[in-house]
Amino acid sequence: MSVTVTVHDDLPPEATVIDKGLGEANAAAAPLEDVQALACLAHDDAGRVIGGAIGRTWGACCELQQVWVEPAHRRRGIASRLVREFERRAEARGARTFYLETFSFQAPGLYQSLGYSERLALHGFAPGIVKYMMVRELDGPSASPPR
Repeated sequence: MSVTVTVHDDLPPEATVIDKGLGEANAAAAPLEDVQALACLAHDDAGRVIGGAIGRTWGACCELQQVWVEPAHRRRGIASRLVREFERRAEARGARTFYLETFSFQAPGLYQSLGYSERLALHGFAPGIVKYMMVRELDGPSASPPR
């Protein structure tokens, strides 16, 4: 059998087979049905969503994938509240290790203030931009997130 390899600058439609194949292989190897989505939202007085924390739990691990607060509502502690409530729900599900990725132009300082520590720093995305992998681990069976 001969194999031809092609390179594309844009994702061709037939590349969807990669996601499908990888998904099937992962599902056969791990209990992905145990992965649970988790979202924590902030609403204004009119009920409009002005921020949120989104991620997932799987076993004793919790991944915080996205945190966002509408610009007009930033610097009021909303992001900290969102992350803390997100973590509380994850902890109730059994999470003991919390992790996330953030760029240097996003909010590494926020996560450090909430007890996350840098585990990996990747340089080279663009001049001065660093991507951080950050982790916070709970000690003991009844530890709770920092206040």
